[in-house]
Amino acid sequence: MLGRLSWAAIPLDQPLPLYAMGVVGIVILVVLGIVTVKGWWPYLWREWITSVDHKRIGVMYVILGLVMLLRGYSDAIMMRTQQAIAVGDAQGYLPPDHYDQIFSAHGTIMIFFVAMPLVIGLMNFVVPLQLGVRDVAFPTLNSVSFWLTATGSLLINVSLVIGSFSRASWWGYPPLSELAFSPDEGVDYYLWSLQISGIGTLLTGVNFVTTILKLRAPGMLYFRMPVFCWTALAANMLIVAPRLSRCCCSIATSACISLRTRPAATR
Repeated sequence: MLGRLSWAAIPLDQPLPLYAMGVVGIVILVVLGIVTVKGWWPYLWREWITSVDHKRIGVMYVILGLVMLLRGYSDAIMMRTQQAIAVGDAQGYLPPDHYDQIFSAHGTIMIFFVAMPLVIGLMNFVVPLQLGVRDVAFPTLNSVSFWLTATGSLLINVSLVIGSFSRASWWGYPPLSELAFSPDEGVDYYLWSLQISGIGTLLTGVNFVTTILKLRAPGMLYFRMPVFCWTALAANMLIVAPRLSRCCCSIATSACISLRTRPAATR
């Protein structure tokens, strides 16, 4: 059911991931304990977790980006410390395999789970206000997009403890990402986290393009829109257009292949 994952994926013989897991677990338990003692669960569930308000979703995007910034920053500190210690005959404190995972996770996190959530959160908060509309075109889809992004970031953090992350950099360079060099679950973590968060980003792009093109306030012509709204429109068109064109090309190619391989009597 769990694919390549087994009990051997838990690094019981490696103290560094276990220490990190312990610290993160303690922080999570403390936060959950404070929320439970203060009785904040109904408020958080009603006003934040299930909210479709664009301002609250924008704030949650920014919070997610800042939390993942701490993870990416810690990866950067470990890489620089390793480079400072590994001088001459010294090997440092990180084995090469672990260093490659940290290097790949750092790039993936900083681009896809720090920069993009911060920018999308700012767009969520600002664009509807500048356009003079109450919310984005699809408020529920906006919430779904955020939680898909959060799920992708959760997968990367799970790989810190259970199994391993990709060692093929944040670009997923072949042949390093192929089975010959990455036979474990590392590339799977990389692919699934980016695919899940990528669906959320695509839905966000569709949402913002529709909002800017169709839901402007009366009198808000294109040349009266603020520059930030134009920036958001251009950025989200770059998100939506290439993916839709690839989907159309894939559908057309599949149809042509199916037509050519189908027997003549069934055409």
